[in-house]
Amino acid sequence: MMGTLPVRDTPQGASFLVRVQPRARKSAVQGVMGEALRVSLSTPPIDGRANEALILFLAELLHVSRSSIAIASGEHARNKRICIAGRSAAQILVALGNTLL
Repeated sequence: MMGTLPVRDTPQGASFLVRVQPRARKSAVQGVMGEALRVSLSTPPIDGRANEALILFLAELLHVSRSSIAIASGEHARNKRICIAGRSAAQILVALGNTLL
């Protein structure tokens, strides 16, 4: 289900929700579900590997450094709040634009 991803500007940078599906066939953006970006990851959720894979995936997708991405909440859950330091909500939406079409 495609929709509009709500990205918010915060003092720490742009913030949005992600719903992660680990152990998928491949890592990819699956669209927007509710208010969260659906991301499938091929990595299993063992010893934080899925979180690291998510950060790497988002860094590549959004053209930012890994160190600028933080999991603000939901580190041990499927639903996570992601913060991208040094980027505005508008910049994130532009970077995601082609992915969400």
